[in-house]
Amino acid sequence: MSKETLITFGLYLLAMIGVGALFCRKNESIGEYLLGGRKIGSWVTALSAQASDMSGWLLMGLPGAIFFAGMGEVWVAIGLALGTFANWLVVAPRLRVYTEKVNALTLSTFFANRFKDPTGMLRILSAVIILLFFAIYAGSGLVAAGKLFNSIFQVDYKTAVLIGSGVILVYTLLGGYLAVCWTDFFQGLLMFVALIAVPTLAWFGIGGWDQIQSCCDAREMSLNIIPQGESAAVAVMMILSSAVWGLGYFGQPHILSRFMSISSVKALPRATTIAMIWVVISLFAAVMIGLVAIPYYAGLDKSASETVFIKLIQDLFNPYVGGVLLSALLAAIMSTIDSQLLVSSSALTEDFYRRVLRKNASEKELVWISRGFVLLITVIAMVLALNPSDTIFGIVKFAWGGFGAAFGPVVIMALYSRKTTWQSALLGMFVGTVVMLVWYFLGLNKYMYEILPGFIAGLVAMMIYNSIKPQKNDEILQDYDAMLAEVKCKK
Repeated sequence: MSKETLITFGLYLLAMIGVGALFCRKNESIGEYLLGGRKIGSWVTALSAQASDMSGWLLMGLPGAIFFAGMGEVWVAIGLALGTFANWLVVAPRLRVYTEKVNALTLSTFFANRFKDPTGMLRILSAVIILLFFAIYAGSGLVAAGKLFNSIFQVDYKTAVLIGSGVILVYTLLGGYLAVCWTDFFQGLLMFVALIAVPTLAWFGIGGWDQIQSCCDAREMSLNIIPQGESAAVAVMMILSSAVWGLGYFGQPHILSRFMSISSVKALPRATTIAMIWVVISLFAAVMIGLVAIPYYAGLDKSASETVFIKLIQDLFNPYVGGVLLSALLAAIMSTIDSQLLVSSSALTEDFYRRVLRKNASEKELVWISRGFVLLITVIAMVLALNPSDTIFGIVKFAWGGFGAAFGPVVIMALYSRKTTWQSALLGMFVGTVVMLVWYFLGLNKYMYEILPGFIAGLVAMMIYNSIKPQKNDEILQDYDAMLAEVKCKK
């Protein structure tokens, strides 16, 4: 264990806890604790959204996939870039206005209030889905944290998971949404620097593209982004299966909450520009990390492929600089888990405790209850992470697909269809989730990523129901029209 790296890591962790303490007193209401009072600026919104989006998957999962499987995995990055742009352009403006109009602090509450569900089933089902997939998603982040500490300090994997859980838990409990956004903002900057620095130095170290090509030839691995040795139909299916990752953006609660909290619709164009610059450069750099690692670690097997970013830093940089760059990996991990913990606790607080158990609960009580749920969800994710059954890439892929299939069609129809009713939304959410899970557990995901059939099934189910029983509630229709008018006015 390097003393210099340990010092750098320690200072970084203390700084994150310090941010949580700084914002602790600014959470006097549940609205401030969960959405920062809807006063977040463009820069913080953009970088916190993308940092929480990409997680340790960007620095470990994607480079590992490129390193092991070749350039065919680049279609995932392309799909994510396109999905990011579509999400900011299509979803963000309407969601920001609509959630404030119907007084919704969470995605579950938005569905319930937008469609005026009299049964509470929309809120309950969406909250259950959030808890299910976020427990798995947060578990993937703790798996990454465990691998990070194990690789750097030779700390026992389970001990490393406990340490990572503790630090994230402390600053999320203290500072709530404001702490999460501001820590994610700084972590996004740090990730950006690391993503550029590592492949740049490694590129000059290997002497350029020819060395990568020769090593790939020796491993009989193709650098062509078009699948080789397959029929045209199979190649298209393989490309589509990777590119449809972008559909997942429409249903990710921890990203959508950033749109809900930005100060105004007028701040979105700048935030969109910042976010897209960050995403395009970061995804390109992550792909390059996987490629430049091939000549350095030609004999590395699949089980260790997701550690190539860590290995490059350890081998190419002095301990102090390396400590800073490795902190970027920890930042990527933390920036996603903290957001997931907060969104999950929001669902429990707003959609179960406040609506079912304590309808007259005070604002301070709700803040403390939300903190209690953060603790509970952290424990669940930690238990899942102690004995991981898949790679970081595989775990994230499953949870991402679950959210995309369950919530993506409902979000799109809620924002762009006057005809949609609460029954239609409930049907779409249920059908999308079931089809996605059945497709996955039948093993059909080896042919097509399960998010696509789930998303299509949910969307088609809602469209069919809308054609049979369209929305007729005048109040809901007036709210929809008022939302459209306000979006146009504020632009």
